[in-house]
Amino acid sequence: MRGAIRILVLGGVFLGLAAGTAMAGAKEVIVVTSFPKELFENFKKAFEAKHPGVTVVVNAKQTNAGVTYLQETKAKPAADIFWVSAPDAFQALKNDGILEKYTPPKEITAKTPAKIGAFPISDPDGTYFGFAVSGYGLMWNKPYMQAHKLPEPREWTDMADPPYHGHLVISAPSRSGTTHLTIEVMLQAYGWEKGWALLLNSGGNMGSITERSFGVPEAVNTGQYGIGVVIDFFGLSAIASGFPVDFVYPSLTSVVPASVGIVKGGPNPENARAFVNFLLGEEGQMLLFSKEIARLPVIPELYAKAPAGYPNPFKMRLGGVDFNNKLSSGRRNVVNSLYDHLITFRHGELKAAWGAVYKAEEAIAKAGGKDVTQARTLLAEARRLAGSMPLDANKASDKEINAAFTDKTKADAKSKLETEWDTFAKASYAKAKEAAEKAVAAIR
Repeated sequence: MRGAIRILVLGGVFLGLAAGTAMAGAKEVIVVTSFPKELFENFKKAFEAKHPGVTVVVNAKQTNAGVTYLQETKAKPAADIFWVSAPDAFQALKNDGILEKYTPPKEITAKTPAKIGAFPISDPDGTYFGFAVSGYGLMWNKPYMQAHKLPEPREWTDMADPPYHGHLVISAPSRSGTTHLTIEVMLQAYGWEKGWALLLNSGGNMGSITERSFGVPEAVNTGQYGIGVVIDFFGLSAIASGFPVDFVYPSLTSVVPASVGIVKGGPNPENARAFVNFLLGEEGQMLLFSKEIARLPVIPELYAKAPAGYPNPFKMRLGGVDFNNKLSSGRRNVVNSLYDHLITFRHGELKAAWGAVYKAEEAIAKAGGKDVTQARTLLAEARRLAGSMPLDANKASDKEINAAFTDKTKADAKSKLETEWDTFAKASYAKAKEAAEKAVAAIR
């Protein structure tokens, strides 16, 4: 009996040691990313083939959730890589000291320019690196547009046109880093007041606001909605895959890098560096041309090998907006919360208010010789109310206000602000709808 026990104990010890050895010999790189499966699975497969024995473990998280996760695990990091499109997310992590400084081999980075336009492709301090270039624009379903007799959009401002009411789709910026960047591009292109007026008007024209960014191209590809606000690779990959869609970069947009960074103190630092090197090297860059991914490489000379008609951001006149990364990063949470409480959470009321505005405009246009003086006054008031804001640009960047969204001890202040914004929106849209309806009744 004692001999049997001794054998079992020794066997257990041996198995424990063997398991420990296996654990110690396990090779992996843990990647936090918001990219769709079509993108990360291609890179995972190629990297693992190039580095036998190393497994890419993907922790898929929406960009804002990924930033929060890394902030909350800062004391004991459980990830090696952060890999998303939003440069302001990397700026926030850099400010928090979460990203490791790294210098990739010169033979890998020598062919990549320092900037695209006025925007640095990689962080000059070496805490994150641009692996692809991204632009933001509009995609549309061609049969849908023909069936509804809608003109093709060209500019962000087109989204405010009455004929598009109910035909647009966007994702919530609080749940999509790329949509947040698109919202910021518009705010920086037109200024805070005019930018928000456009966002509120176009928000009222949205047929739906999705929870994830890839819900937008899916809705457009299938013809559920006509026009979607997207990052370029959603439009380009849909076109390459044969969907009946088209895509345009508005004249006022921004071209910025999608990046990758190494988490400081991560469990697999060597593998993390190898992963970054792979993304930045020619082999990884060439993967971006595949139709499932359709991204824009950061090495200009590779475009000679691109599929026919592929956009080259280093030769095209893209941009129009010199994106201010620090401005965007500094008010990121405030902008996202404002969008949610003014648009996402009050979408029904906002859509109804703008619908009433359009009906009033149509009634005035068809009034003939009737007196529409009072109706025009009421209509102007309805438009003002439907596009009004509870916060100006200075307060949006105020450090104390922004701290309410990052400091858990100030949760009450955050709740108070969001309640005020929600109350403001509810009241404004109800008054706007009422004013628009009175405008119709005032036509004599």
